[in-house]
Amino acid sequence: MILDSHQHFWNYEPVKHAWIDDTMNVIRQDFMPEMLKKEFDEYQIEGCIAVQADQNEAENEFLLNLAENNDFIKGIVGWVDLQSDSLEERLKYYDSQKKIKGFRHIVQAEKDPDFLLRKPFLAGISQLSNYNFTYDILVFPHQLGAVLEFVKKFPKQKFVIDHLAKPYIKDGFIEGWANQIKAIGACENVWCKLSGMITEADYKKWTYKDLDPYMNIVLEAFGPERILYGSDWPVCLVAGQYGEVLEVAKRFANSLSAQEQEQFWFKNAIEFYNLKQ
Repeated sequence: MILDSHQHFWNYEPVKHAWIDDTMNVIRQDFMPEMLKKEFDEYQIEGCIAVQADQNEAENEFLLNLAENNDFIKGIVGWVDLQSDSLEERLKYYDSQKKIKGFRHIVQAEKDPDFLLRKPFLAGISQLSNYNFTYDILVFPHQLGAVLEFVKKFPKQKFVIDHLAKPYIKDGFIEGWANQIKAIGACENVWCKLSGMITEADYKKWTYKDLDPYMNIVLEAFGPERILYGSDWPVCLVAGQYGEVLEVAKRFANSLSAQEQEQFWFKNAIEFYNLKQ
């Protein structure tokens, strides 16, 4: 059994999706469940976690509607204004929407490297555990210092690092990122998604050898019980096909025991995102 812990859907709009630059023009189109289902059928993927790509609550309703009509969408990571005075009211509402498992903010786009440590944001994060919501951390390596302080403030809150925190694979930089990732991995409330790697490497020339050192560090930092498989479809398509992303993960998983492979492929996602409900 395989669960894909990280993918997106959208109806492409040039202004709203301005982050899709000219180097990524292959994904300047709509990506909806029927397209992903073809991949899942081919590669025998059981289901997925749909993650927000737009920062408004209309995105949550969009994803909830897709999940209602597509059983393979097992959970949703949505968006909510964690600095809002009405946050508690919104969390109560989303607590009634059982497919909503947690939230994410696109912190990588924030100019303030210490955005995660702003008092209003911290106050919002402190409320998530009251509803058993998870939080996905989307950052660049230069923000990992703030991440370390951030996760230590909430030892009972479940966090997951998206895309290994986007290490500089293309440039071959690893040591600074590795030191920070290992420190964060020592916090037992933090998990990590093995996702988004090929788009941090050279789009046209990446090889498994380029990715292997980063995956090994994540395995060392988090252990097999706190890493999750994710494709980052359709963003991954700028650098390869779904099958290539899956093959990278399979080669990595070959070094794990049978029990550890089950954890990586689906059990960790079930546990982290509370998919047993």
